[in-house]
Amino acid sequence: MALVQIQETPRWKTFLGYVGPGFLVSVAYLDPGNLQTDLQAGADHKYELLWIVLVGLTFALIIQSRSANLGVATGKHLAEHCKAEYPTPVNYCLWILAEVAVIASDIPEVIGTAFALNILLKIPMWSGVLLAGFNTLLLLGLQRYGIRKLEVVIGVLVMVVGVCFFAVLVHARPSPKGILTGMFVPKLEGKGATSAAIALLGALIMPHNLFLYSALVISRKIPRSSNGIRSASRHFLIESGLALLLAFLINVAFVSVTGSVCSDPNISLENSAHCKNITLNSADFLFKSALGNWSSTLYAISLLASGQSSTVTGTYAGQYIMQGFLDLKMKLWLRNLLTRCIAIAPSLVAFIIGGSQGAAKLIIVASMILSFELPFALVPLLRFTSSEAKMGHHKNPKLVSLVSWLLCCCLIGINLYFLSTTLMEWIMSNKMPKIGLILTGVLAFLTMMLYVSLLTYLTLKREKSTSSPTDLAMGTIRTSGSRDERGVQI
Repeated sequence: MALVQIQETPRWKTFLGYVGPGFLVSVAYLDPGNLQTDLQAGADHKYELLWIVLVGLTFALIIQSRSANLGVATGKHLAEHCKAEYPTPVNYCLWILAEVAVIASDIPEVIGTAFALNILLKIPMWSGVLLAGFNTLLLLGLQRYGIRKLEVVIGVLVMVVGVCFFAVLVHARPSPKGILTGMFVPKLEGKGATSAAIALLGALIMPHNLFLYSALVISRKIPRSSNGIRSASRHFLIESGLALLLAFLINVAFVSVTGSVCSDPNISLENSAHCKNITLNSADFLFKSALGNWSSTLYAISLLASGQSSTVTGTYAGQYIMQGFLDLKMKLWLRNLLTRCIAIAPSLVAFIIGGSQGAAKLIIVASMILSFELPFALVPLLRFTSSEAKMGHHKNPKLVSLVSWLLCCCLIGINLYFLSTTLMEWIMSNKMPKIGLILTGVLAFLTMMLYVSLLTYLTLKREKSTSSPTDLAMGTIRTSGSRDERGVQI
């Protein structure tokens, strides 16, 4: 495995040596699932949920920096730590949950690419799904030429998404005051605001990102000393902050465009109908009608760039998850092919059975799944990065630990609240026989108890002793070079 050499002087070249992993991971915050939830949030609630985007990406910066620190300080990524820390049955559960998260994140990306190809080239949806998988494998082939080449391509795709949609934003002319108010004045008013907020969080913060980023940072040749680890962690924090700032601005642009278009008092009846149920496909008709044909084309280009860049990171994350939890020695191309096939199957079935509407609903479901899955990656990450045995004096500061755990508990609480309230609403409005309602309630209760029990176990499990603080300070922990023997390339 070829590591990326960091040039020590001048400072700007030192920083550029660390640029890449954060931008590669940031595309997961710009995937088509994000875009659809952003568009619908803006259409339904105007600018009022922008504070969720701000909170979500601030939270993402905190936990993403923890992920980077774990990889930099220990030379092992999150999945490897999980395999070493937890017993086999728990590891299999975490592996399955992580794979489901990869599939759930990949569904909107594949569907978004299919929609974009249909808008631009009139390619049938099912053909677009297959082409999305093929194109992703071609992009992943860039790995053969080094991680830097792949990082540059993904960075260009992110810029395409941003430039295209900022051009649409300028023409839509949203209210600057409304945007700032929505960003800094928290509200959850109106029907469906809570579920929309959860969907936004689920679409923004993806579990597989935590596994991926902790592995990508090891691609840099970092001095195995206390100062070297501290310097690398600081540079990755800055790089990640810049990448997430760009992701934040693009997400704000998407929310604001539909917030402006759908709140226009002169909106046509046809466009008003589109606003009530925006999909990645119907957004094309909305923009074409409200803003002109050129905006539809720019939207499709940004959707294509978003889908292709995001599928690369999802497949990449799947490699590390499979290798870390199962220690499978599989050729890289075969692992890529297997991961893509698993991810494409649900999207293809959704298009065949439900058409465009079914695929759009699948995106919303996938975003909610990600929100529920996030704690199963986040809790182990916070445990490991708060551990002196694993991190030495590079462990999380007390304030960072407090804020991170508080946000994690809030996320779990929101998930449970939404699940319980949704279930109660369904039971109250359903005409199922009483015995069916009782069985459904019992099953839902047991599921919530299992959810809470597993998270409690991950939080409170007694820690295994690993690398000592002395080893970490002296740089005697193993480096990432040994990973080449197990067939993982960066």
